[in-house]
Amino acid sequence: MTIYRCEYAWLPDGIERDVAIQVENGYITAVSPASSGGIARAGLTIPGFANAHSHAFHRALRGRTHNGGGDFWTWREQMYRVAAKLDPDSYYRLARAVYGEMALAGVTTVGEFHYLHHAPGGARYSDPNAMGHAVIQAAHDAGIRITLIDTLYLQAGVNGEPLSETQLRFSDGDADAWAERVAGIVGTRIGAAIHSVRAVPPSQMRPVAEFDGPIHAHVSEQGAENEACQALHHCSPVELLAERGVLQQGFTAVHATHLSESDIAQLSQAYTCFCPTTERDLGDGIGPARALHEAGAQLTLGSDSHAVIDLFEESRGLELNERLASQKRGRFSPDELLFAATKAGHDSLGWTDAGRIAVGQRADLVTVSLDSPRTAGSDPAGILFTATAADVTHVVVDGREVVADGRHVSLDVAGELREAVCALY
Repeated sequence: MTIYRCEYAWLPDGIERDVAIQVENGYITAVSPASSGGIARAGLTIPGFANAHSHAFHRALRGRTHNGGGDFWTWREQMYRVAAKLDPDSYYRLARAVYGEMALAGVTTVGEFHYLHHAPGGARYSDPNAMGHAVIQAAHDAGIRITLIDTLYLQAGVNGEPLSETQLRFSDGDADAWAERVAGIVGTRIGAAIHSVRAVPPSQMRPVAEFDGPIHAHVSEQGAENEACQALHHCSPVELLAERGVLQQGFTAVHATHLSESDIAQLSQAYTCFCPTTERDLGDGIGPARALHEAGAQLTLGSDSHAVIDLFEESRGLELNERLASQKRGRFSPDELLFAATKAGHDSLGWTDAGRIAVGQRADLVTVSLDSPRTAGSDPAGILFTATAADVTHVVVDGREVVADGRHVSLDVAGELREAVCALY
């Protein structure tokens, strides 16, 4: 048994001072007013963040795509060049470093939207899930949980355009072969995804719709995707996914940027995952987060391409984007933002016993300094608007300390990132 004596803790009913959190076998067994004893935690302790949408290998593009302008589609060509170079060993090294960076930022669970399945040209590795198993092991070794959201990807465009040489690595050929391969993944919780309506024809969506677990899809990230879908199928991507049974209770629509009022209504029972730092980095646009929330959708957050890995930044990005779009402040309360970054994200990834500091929840505890140059003088309730990932001092995942005094307990994260990224260039 371990007791953490927290200066402040963000509990389900709000922030309390002098809180004792008792942990046994990886779970919280008591939350009570603090007395003497236990492990002192100065600052504010919050639940662990859920990074609900990640493409780990995109981290290799950070700081390398900003010359010459362009848009999502030109950025994608640069991303494909990185994808073409990875194998299971190099992907393991890169992903371990990326997940180490997430741990330092207070992320305790990641949803890895995984579509880099096969060898160059689409050849199968001896283990058909070698790439997936590499990222699963990487997360374990970095000390965080992972839901591997294995992604179906079959074509290059809505009209059935053939896959490029690099895209052949993403494809199993058809949905039945995808389902057969996914059945062989071991080592963690598994989700399923349709990459997008661009990448999967309607006739091949059934195995994902019938998957027993979290189901995700990129939805309406680009206006061009909507236009192509409307031209061919005479409906929006949301309407197409609903027609094919993919859009069901618990489904996660990632980005959900360019939606009609009808689309918003159809997503009322879904999760919608916003990735503000990526959406602004790629010039995607600002999605209707508040309208979705008011319709009943649960909002979650992800760092997607990892232009930044900082769930504080994603949280305030959700609010600040709404301010830009509406010209009003206070669109989301701090409690709503924290819920999106923690509990809702964990639920969307299948970890329903994580994301709150409460009895019976997994012992995921992230302590944030209130004395840094960024947070000094801040009301603890304003921490999502003042802190950055650099202000995380301690991280406990399932009762195990992963970050202590701002350093990963087992990885040289910066060194490993530098080595893994530079090896690709």
